[in-house]
Amino acid sequence: MTIVTDFNVTAPSFSAAIVARWTALREQMAKRALYRKTISELQSLTGRELADLGIHRSAIKGIALEAAFGK
Repeated sequence: MTIVTDFNVTAPSFSAAIVARWTALREQMAKRALYRKTISELQSLTGRELADLGIHRSAIKGIALEAAFGK
């Protein structure tokens, strides 16, 4: 009886690792830009406009974090 075992495992190429890292970096940059934009837009609202939305000024950073990073 003959048994053949074939382990054909290919290591990820260096260029694939660079592309993956670049993609992750671009995603993080986009999330950070969304965070900054959300903070900017909410801070530009008046106290009355924020109250109409049910948002206190101290909650702006938390809302921006949740919008951008889902935390």
